[in-house]
Amino acid sequence: MTLRPFHLAFPVHDLSASRAFYADVLGCAEGRSSDEWIDFDFFGHQLVAHLDPAAKPVAVENAVDGHHVPVPHFGIVLTPRDWNELAARVAAAGVAFGIAPHTRFKGLAGEQSTMFFRDPSGNALEFKAFADDAMVFATDVFPEEQAA
Repeated sequence: MTLRPFHLAFPVHDLSASRAFYADVLGCAEGRSSDEWIDFDFFGHQLVAHLDPAAKPVAVENAVDGHHVPVPHFGIVLTPRDWNELAARVAAAGVAFGIAPHTRFKGLAGEQSTMFFRDPSGNALEFKAFADDAMVFATDVFPEEQAA
């Protein structure tokens, strides 16, 4: 099966701030837009920021590898080189990391570089990179499960 672009529409409080963040910080080209939404080319996928001044970010977190991962969140799996470049660009832009760039699941099949941060409307984003993309759907057992 050929991988097809996904489409995700999500709420934002301020289209100007979203335009600056997604275009200038993340490097996403802008597509069509109106006074109420903006299409972005999110690494080959269609991301649509819809204006919703009343939307509130969700504050749920799940424990993953010693960190509190925000739920919901979205993102993309990048190459290690692109992931490192994005991490540097986000840090240089002064964006606060919710979970700083690091490697999780070290030594396991699912080992990955990951980072989390929020857009200006509070939407949580995760960016990942795998040394081997074949490991994206690895099913090895996590250490805490081995003791059970």
